[in-house]
Amino acid sequence: MAGKLYIVPTPVGNLEDMTPRAITVLQEAHLVLAEDTRTSGVLMKHFGITTPMRSHHKFNEHETLAGLVGELQGGSIIALVTDAGTPAISDPGFLLVRECRRHSIEVETLPGATAFVPALVNSGLPCERFTFEGFLPQKKGRASRLESLATEQRTMIFYESPMRLVKTLEQMAEVFGADREASVSREISKMHNTTHNGTLAQLASHFKANAPRGEIVLVVEGKAPEANVKVDKYAKFKQKHINKNTDTEL
Repeated sequence: MAGKLYIVPTPVGNLEDMTPRAITVLQEAHLVLAEDTRTSGVLMKHFGITTPMRSHHKFNEHETLAGLVGELQGGSIIALVTDAGTPAISDPGFLLVRECRRHSIEVETLPGATAFVPALVNSGLPCERFTFEGFLPQKKGRASRLESLATEQRTMIFYESPMRLVKTLEQMAEVFGADREASVSREISKMHNTTHNGTLAQLASHFKANAPRGEIVLVVEGKAPEANVKVDKYAKFKQKHINKNTDTEL
């Protein structure tokens, strides 16, 4: 009988955000795959979870896929966690889930913590339609990615390093327009959680004077849709004939 892979979200800050079901799954699994066993070890110890752990991160996930699929096919129940938030959202997880689907291994993702949803709601920007862009390329392809998003009408969500935040805000102000509304949330659900709202230019100025710290979620207003100008067909016809008569008189 084939096993099962559980994708288990873990708190992005406050340990009280851990769900009872997530704790149960981690306790009952045969193995917990962790992005960093030291970081996850703190979580496991806090909740009294003694399930064996194994490292699973972006530097080894390609090499370990075949072995993990074999274990799952053999009946193992495996839980995947990352350092914080929901696995596969700008973290390892996608490759393993895809490989499980290819081999008809059951996958279940638990609902739980992720940083961008509270940041989006806190921003006060439209939430009904949005695009999650994750981290921008650090160097190659960064400018072209921003250019491709210049006409995006949905609210845009980005993850960013505090060291690159000011540069990113300045680049966005140049490409999207300095007066585009945006929001910067840092340390979601932690003690020093803050959200700053303003235009891209205002936020760039603020964080240039006040160096940011911690995990950053940047939410940016989409481009306003072009106004739909209704053409008055009669007025257009009338203007055409006025022009024609004027030309004749000349």
